Amino acid sequence: MPLLYGEGEAKAFRRLQEAIDKPLKDLLCDLPYTAEAPFNSYNRQHESTCHPYTRVDLLREIYDWCDGHDKRYIFWLNGLAGTGKSTIARTIARRCSEQGHPVASFFFSRGVQDVSHAGRFFTSLAVQLSNHEPSLHDQWPQLVLPPFSKLDSYDSQLRCILIIDALDECDNEDHVRTILQLLAEARSLRRVQLRVFLTSRPEIPIRHGIYTIPQAEHQDFVLHNIQPSIVDNDISLVLEYTLGIIGQQWNLGADWPGEELLRQLVLYASGLFIWASTTCRFIREGKRFARKRLDIILKGSSSAITAPQKHLDEIYLTVLKHSISSDYSDDEKEEACDMGRSRLDI
Repeated sequence: MPLLYGEGEAKAFRRLQEAIDKPLKDLLCDLPYTAEAPFNSYNRQHESTCHPYTRVDLLREIYDWCDGHDKRYIFWLNGLAGTGKSTIARTIARRCSEQGHPVASFFFSRGVQDVSHAGRFFTSLAVQLSNHEPSLHDQWPQLVLPPFSKLDSYDSQLRCILIIDALDECDNEDHVRTILQLLAEARSLRRVQLRVFLTSRPEIPIRHGIYTIPQAEHQDFVLHNIQPSIVDNDISLVLEYTLGIIGQQWNLGADWPGEELLRQLVLYASGLFIWASTTCRFIREGKRFARKRLDIILKGSSSAITAPQKHLDEIYLTVLKHSISSDYSDDEKEEACDMGRSRLDI
């Protein structure tokens, strides 16, 4: 590329770099991109993060890992449905983003069009990464690793975060396996500190995929193994804070709902944050009837089945439906059902 008169070496180098980058930027502009995938997408703007005084020890452990205090580049947070994995993932993503780290995220959601499959998984990550630095097997090395490789040559201290939430809600097990295999290629980066934060239920394809990665390269945390007393205390804080705001809005009194009712709600939650958050939403949407809706929950009225319990039923029904492969024979399906009934004691 010829120098322009009076341009100077620095400007000429910058122009050369822009010319080199332009093909990749043009490609990124044309990629199929899922707008609902990132943690801060428009449709997710009202989804909550962790209350400041909850999940304290766990979040500190993950933050330390994100900050490079552990050489393992994959952190797998696994837990049963309703235990708060997605809220933790949003909290981590927001914190890393606010600190200026390049962050790309994909939040899977079963049944929600482009975030229920992996067709746009890698391209969506690539587009997000391009904002920080202007078949599946083909997408990863061509579209995602190049932006990181480019960063690899510039800054030995740069840290990049990939956040993948609810991988178990990807509707194709083969794609799940492929994603995990390709994420393992991140070990090829040497000067960029890549971190992959992954959440899912502990389903067999994901467990198998994780355990094929050397133990020295991934860290696992089982969310539902946290002491129940710690979980109950966190749920109590969430309920107290959220219901307190509702009480202020509708002048229900400074002491509403009171310690005794909070203890009852914590017992009903049974360690499930999804129950607590759905209950709070049910009460909040009652507006001036918030007090009555709380009574419905506590008394176990039949109408309460349309609120938090219905939501919880839908979650676990989905889990159960997808625990039986369509590839099973009729006899195998029946045996799987029998095993499920035995585990659930029904």
